[in-house]
Parts: sequence; structure tokens; C-alpha cells
Amino acid sequence: MKFLFIGDIVGRPGREAALALMPILTQKHGPFDAVIANAENAAGGKGVTRAIVDELFEWGVDVITTGNHVWAQREVFEFIDTVPNLIRPANFPKNTPGRGSIVATTNAGVEIGVINIAGQVYMENYENPFHTLDFILPQIRAQTKLVIVDFHAEATSEKIAMGWYADGKVSAIIGTHTHVQTADERVLPQGTAYITDVGMTGPHDSVIGMKKDIVLRRFLTMLPVRHKVADDDVMLSAVVLELDEKTGKAISIQRIRHPFNKNA
Repeated sequence: MKFLFIGDIVGRPGREAALALMPILTQKHGPFDAVIANAENAAGGKGVTRAIVDELFEWGVDVITTGNHVWAQREVFEFIDTVPNLIRPANFPKNTPGRGSIVATTNAGVEIGVINIAGQVYMENYENPFHTLDFILPQIRAQTKLVIVDFHAEATSEKIAMGWYADGKVSAIIGTHTHVQTADERVLPQGTAYITDVGMTGPHDSVIGMKKDIVLRRFLTMLPVRHKVADDDVMLSAVVLELDEKTGKAISIQRIRHPFNKNA
């Protein structure tokens, strides 16, 4: 079975790239049994809105994951409890709105589990991500052997440690958050596909999606600035996962960076 995981969608440029390139990637690498996308930066660079969530589902995304910016748009509190295939990090405190995992039905009628977890290192005060995985995994594995984890974390060491910890327990650990695609994709010895960071879907002529001059001003002056989404050199970053339906183990992981020219 094949799955497409699209890296952090940033602003309108990222959304436009995802819309335009999903059919191309499907033709070239698919068909896909399901599409997963991290969209925590899809609304103007931070957060998601209901309109954007509905838009992504309409375009063919099956599960939307998020991260530490999930609450950036206040309206998210109005719908996050009612949209089942939109998830946020599972290791927020108890009683936080939304859910941290989902078992979704693929186009082929197969169930796949998707778990969203945030890291602790250089991040907010989340609950232990390793313990969180241990708590959630039995519930998901009771329904399906196919389990993909979006590990939304800053430190490469924590991500790599999670890969080794989860090897053989889940189908894939896909790192998100840093917006910089890493070149370390592989299938670990016990059958878990791994990449430290899948990268960003958005403007790469930027500083992780934001206009360069504004970010540089912040570094040079140490004064507060209002970040704005850039719009040049837009690319889609993703991985294609091939998973064994019977065992839940990964067969392969392929890293993708596809340019998007809006005017082409």
C-alpha cells in the first residue's frame, strides 16, 4: 500500500502547491491509498482555519496533522472537536480540545492509524512523547497494524531517538516542524520507515517560509517584528511510503522535493 505524507504546508503558497502538485505526484508515484498532510502553518504561516481544513479535505487530503502552532487561529477551538480527521499533538495536557490520533479508512477500505506527537526538547512543556506513544499505541494497534506517526519536534537527537524507540512498533516515524528536509530517509532494521524531517511545502526563498528581510531584521536588531509568508521558490516536500498491509512494516520510503511554478 502507498501513502503520501506532505510536509508542513506554509501559507497560501504552500496550499497552492499542494493543490497543483498532488495530482502530478499521484500520477508519478501513486495511486495513493491515503494522503496525510501537516497543516499547522497553513493559515498565513501559523495555525489552520475551518475553510482551509475543508479545502484540504476537498483536494484529497485524508488526515491533517498539526503541531505547536495549532491554536494560533482562535477559530480552531470552534471546530477541532468536530472534525475527526484533524488531529493535534497527543501529548498536550488532558482535557485539551481535539484528539491526538485517528484510525482512518483508506480509499481501499483499509484502516490506518495516524498519531500526532510533539517533542519536548526546545519545545513547550509537553508530556513525555515516548510515554505518550506507549499509551496510545495499543489502542491503535488493536484496530490496525498500519500506524504512521507525525513526530513534530525541534531537536534532531530527539527525533532520531524516537525512530529507534519506535522501530518495529509503528510503520513510519515522520519528523516535522523544522521546515528543512533531511536526507536520512531509510527503513530501520525492525521495519519502521524513518526521516528526521520531511521538510516544508511552501516558499523556500525564505527563512523557513517567512520573508527573509523581516527575519533578518529580527536577528540584527533583536526587536519584535511581524513575520510574513514569503512567496518565491515554492516547493512541495513530501515522502512516499510503501507499507505491507499484512505486517504493518515499511517496504520503502522515498523523499520528494517538487518545484511549483504558479505561472507555468
